Amino acid sequence: MPQTPRVLIYVQHLLGTGHVMRAAAIGRALTAHGCPVTMVCGNTLPPTLETDGLNVISLPPVRARDASFRELVDENDEAITDAWKARRRDLLLQVYEDCQPDVILTETYPFGRRQMSFELEPLMETARARANPPLIVGSVRDILVPKPDPRKEEAMAEVALRYFDLILVHSDADMVRLGDSFRYADRVEHLLTYTGYVYLAKPADPPADDGKDEVVVSCGGGVGAFHLLDCASKARAHSTRAGDTRWRLLAGYHMSEDEFDTLKTAAPDGVIVERARPDFPGLLRRARVSVSQAGYNTTLDVLAAGVSSVLVPFAQLEESEQTVRATALAEHGRVVYAQDTTLTPQSLARAVDDALGMPMKDHPTGMDGADVSARTVLEAWKKRT
Repeated sequence: MPQTPRVLIYVQHLLGTGHVMRAAAIGRALTAHGCPVTMVCGNTLPPTLETDGLNVISLPPVRARDASFRELVDENDEAITDAWKARRRDLLLQVYEDCQPDVILTETYPFGRRQMSFELEPLMETARARANPPLIVGSVRDILVPKPDPRKEEAMAEVALRYFDLILVHSDADMVRLGDSFRYADRVEHLLTYTGYVYLAKPADPPADDGKDEVVVSCGGGVGAFHLLDCASKARAHSTRAGDTRWRLLAGYHMSEDEFDTLKTAAPDGVIVERARPDFPGLLRRARVSVSQAGYNTTLDVLAAGVSSVLVPFAQLEESEQTVRATALAEHGRVVYAQDTTLTPQSLARAVDDALGMPMKDHPTGMDGADVSARTVLEAWKKRT
């Protein structure tokens, strides 16, 4: 019997980058404990992703066409077909056969990624059919996207009970619990382990004075964030507390070149527009205030930096995850919440001024969720063997 298990991680990010970054962090933590880790990824990897020590296998990429997540498209922006699905399913099953994992870890599924059931259910069935099936682990962030139809959430719980041995919830249980965004959490309570937040950054010092006393405005991957950055570019002139400082706008790599060029061309004096940077956490540690969306990873960067913060959660179409997170942090007195759908340069300037006037509070203590996840998986595997 090997001392450490072979681990297969499945991750499918459809729009933003938080899912794959969190999965890779857990994978790196597992390798630090001596586990051989294969990470199979269903979309293009972000250029800043650290994959040291991981055997990364890329499936034919698929993404959501827009924030509705109703249509999935391939690398040519064509809707995926049944033949495409069959090919991806067969490739994933071949990865499984080649890897022969002792542990399978799925990011988000079964509490999301229902669109990928065409390949995930065959994977689960194949794994469960083995004489000595692998430990099957789910990995979910702090907040899920509530479904209007409770039957869909009930079906998620049923899949968890059918296939999964353990569910890792990456949050601070004193702040956010799975039941806050999932109706049937009580049915899977016996599977849950709260790991604390998976904080990814190893802050590096930015060059020269970049970030020092600045307003740093970020937007994760950049999808649907043009309005936020456009408002921020114009808000500096309306701020009473930060109108004399430099504002640095970071456009995610998913933002189109046309939108990026428009922002750069229109930027007034005192406003810098550039692409997202790997030293972003270091910029925040120097910053006067942060303005950002409320994605999981960005929010943790803000909390860890201890910087005054305005959260403008992505709330287009049916998205509610970021709004729930921003609201929870605002209720704890940690951030100022500004609504995306009604955002103007003037309202954003007021929010920045309010954030600068708030007394600072400590961030949540549980920020080592990747290592806790790795140790929890190893303990569960050892109990089975």
